[in-house]
Amino acid sequence: METLTLVGVLAGSLGLTAVARRFNLSAPLLIVVVALGIALIPGVPRVELEPELILTVVLPPLLYSTSLESSISHFRANLRPIITLGVLLVVATAFVIAFVVHLLLPDLPWASALVLGAVVSPPDAVTAVAIGRRLGLPRGVMTVLTGESLVNDAAALTLYKVALAAVVGTAGSLGHGFAVFAVATVLGILVGLVAGGVVELIRTRLDDPLLESAFGIVVPFAAYVTAEHLHPFGAEFSGSGVLAVVTAGLFLGHRSLRASPATRVQDRSVWASIDVMLEALVFALMALQLPFVLDGAQHAARDNGTLALSAIVVLLATMFVRIPAVFLSSYLPRSLQLLRRTKHDPPAWRSLAVISWTGMRGVVTIAAASGVPADTPGRAEIQLFAFSVAVGTVLIQGLTLPPLIRLLKVQDPDEDARDQAEELAARKIAQKAAHERLRELARDQLSTLDIEPEKMKRLEERLERVVDTRYRFAQAAITLSGEERRDSPQAQFAKARRELLITQRAAMIEENRAGRLDDDVLQKVLRELDLEEMSVTTTLTNRMS
Repeated sequence: METLTLVGVLAGSLGLTAVARRFNLSAPLLIVVVALGIALIPGVPRVELEPELILTVVLPPLLYSTSLESSISHFRANLRPIITLGVLLVVATAFVIAFVVHLLLPDLPWASALVLGAVVSPPDAVTAVAIGRRLGLPRGVMTVLTGESLVNDAAALTLYKVALAAVVGTAGSLGHGFAVFAVATVLGILVGLVAGGVVELIRTRLDDPLLESAFGIVVPFAAYVTAEHLHPFGAEFSGSGVLAVVTAGLFLGHRSLRASPATRVQDRSVWASIDVMLEALVFALMALQLPFVLDGAQHAARDNGTLALSAIVVLLATMFVRIPAVFLSSYLPRSLQLLRRTKHDPPAWRSLAVISWTGMRGVVTIAAASGVPADTPGRAEIQLFAFSVAVGTVLIQGLTLPPLIRLLKVQDPDEDARDQAEELAARKIAQKAAHERLRELARDQLSTLDIEPEKMKRLEERLERVVDTRYRFAQAAITLSGEERRDSPQAQFAKARRELLITQRAAMIEENRAGRLDDDVLQKVLRELDLEEMSVTTTLTNRMS
């Protein structure tokens, strides 16, 4: 792939992302549709996807940033459905698709059919999570979808390796396959923990937000490459790079509470920007593979009508195998739990319906299909079916998922109330703790420094007002309605404060233009004003809107 072409694809996909965000559209869907149209224009340079680029450079940071933002407690609380969907359903889907393909194309070797099954088995939750956040899906549903996306790639890629080994005749027994999977899981988790622990140890001794963020960027690549190149029991045994990245991300995300505020703010901005860039790029690259897939289908030793019909059947099978699996995995175990006299409310069927329809495939499917060796029987069919499944699920399920969520009204009516009560109680405790600490500081200052009691009392009152004002801001944001928030004294105060900051910035810039303020001094002052305005703007948009 030429560098100039790649830069053009990245710039174009970011432009489409900007358009989608401006008009509240789904960026992945818009990018896929436009890229498919561009791919069919004669004379447009072809952009061939390089599997190593996706699996080594693009996938690790995407998984890492998602795991950084994931809650370990939520992950642990939903571990059963996450493992069920992220591992068991992936394996089941792979074998179901392999069976369907073997029925459609009997002359295709079973091992090649299983390769295809492994390729199309892992859903990509990027689109589903983006839609779910925009439409306010309950936290439990979002946790399951996010957790599934963190582990299903590891299961699918490990099964993919086993299936490829069977194609070339180097695979052993079924027990050998389980051993490969077990070693990949254990080594991946261990490498992730070691990488996370080492980086945390380094970062706690740096006290430098820039370097701490720089080390964080290295983590996903180092963890992935180390796990994938670790072969303690032979060439066919290696760690799961995906699990290593996810484990490191979960570990460091949980430990981020110990990091400095500057590091947390900077990390959040850095990874948000990386996510936007890589997600836009991968969906564009996925759709631009259409010419290569069509060329491969033309050289396949099969009738085009048969291939097209088979591709549609595989697409439908991939989409619909998830639906009964989600409901069975959710209700059947709970009915068994009732036999053990444990009480669990069954999950809402509306939530399960949404989860069952979030099986969009992504660039991992295309990358894995592109990485199938050239001498693999049925390689052209594998790539055609994989492309059909990836693009078909993104377009069909991605377009119909928002209406489905709105139709079923999948919401937890008590979730917002619980969150508000918890936040208000926690802020009240923080306010009380601040007042107690302030009185301690006042006593210490009076006993060690020569400060008049009246001056100390006035200083204490000023600090108390700061603490109380912050609490009143939060209380108004939690308890008032949207219109009341906009008209509240807190909102008016924040707007006035923002106007004053804008005025100060304009005055500083004018002084610089007049030659009375050096550029370096201007940048130093602007950084302070920018940070303060960001704080006020966040209050206005997140709290008072």
